[in-house]
Order: sequence, then structure tokens, then C-alpha cells
Amino acid sequence: MLAAGIGGKLNEGKRMVAKAARGVKEILDGENGAKIRALAKQLKDVDHLYAIGRGVNYPTALEAALKIKEVSYIHAEGFAGGELKHGVIALVEEGTPFMVFVASDRTRESVLSNAKEIKSRGAFIIGIAPEDNEVFDVWIKVPDVGPASPIVNVLPAQLLAYYLAVERGLDPDKPRNLAKSVTVK
Repeated sequence: MLAAGIGGKLNEGKRMVAKAARGVKEILDGENGAKIRALAKQLKDVDHLYAIGRGVNYPTALEAALKIKEVSYIHAEGFAGGELKHGVIALVEEGTPFMVFVASDRTRESVLSNAKEIKSRGAFIIGIAPEDNEVFDVWIKVPDVGPASPIVNVLPAQLLAYYLAVERGLDPDKPRNLAKSVTVK
């Protein structure tokens, strides 16, 4: 909304934020919770989990990985889909879980192409997207909220981090070695 306001489109920004808020409610009220809990049961013993996104969903992939490693202690990394062939693809083994963040924007086809590349090498694809795709092993539906897609796309990843921690017998509210605030001397 701030960016829209600076660009002289404050009302458009307000509508976008309101649409994203309705999208968050839709995710929380829908059947995704049970699907994410089941996914956490399936993934609780993995050693590594990766996330990819493009455009505005690259930071979403980074945030997903951060939350997963902070509370479940599973090694997780987020990558830009465009960097896939610069080392990331070497990490793919049979069954390696990859969260793929898809938005209904200009990056959609490229990130789905990335998903196909890693699936062909044995990855287990968790698609977080408004629409299902044959490349997804598990699809977590999120509403299409346009440029605000990171707001709704990150929520399933945060829920997965929470449920992974619970499945692993950890307290997600008290991650080890993390402070609630940062102090600098």
C-alpha cells in the first residue's frame, strides 16, 4: 500500500491490501490446514527442504526457508528460480522436497518450467499456487491476489514450519538460540 501511495495510487493499494486480507482469511478458513498438517507428517524426517520463487515470490521462498529452519531445525534454503542451474540443481536427489511459489503473473511459466526441471531429477514438488499443475506432487491452493501474492503465498509455508516443529516434538514458540529482538552494542 505504501508503494501504491507513493506512486499516487493509494486507493488501488488499499484495494490490493484488502484483497490480500480476504485471501489470508480464505487460506485459514479453508481445507489447507489439514493438507499442510498431513504434509508436515510426511516431511518431518527430511534433512533438507528447498524453496524457489521468481519475481515478487523470490523473497517468499527466502522467508519460507527461514521460518522452516528457525522452528523445525530442518536445513532449508530459498532460491531464485533463475538461479536454479547455478548450483541448486546439484542438490536434487530422489524425494528432495521443493516448495514452488507460483503467482499468476509474468513469472508463472518460468517457475513452472523450473519445477519441471527439478521434478525430472526426482524432486518432490509442493506447489503453492492459485491453480493446480501436473508437476505438483502436492498442491496448496492460494487465492490469486495479484501483486500481493507474497502475502498469501507465505502463509502455507509458515503453517508448514509450525506443523513441522510440532511433529518433531519442538516448541515453535521458543526456537533455540533466537532472540525476540536484536540489540547492537
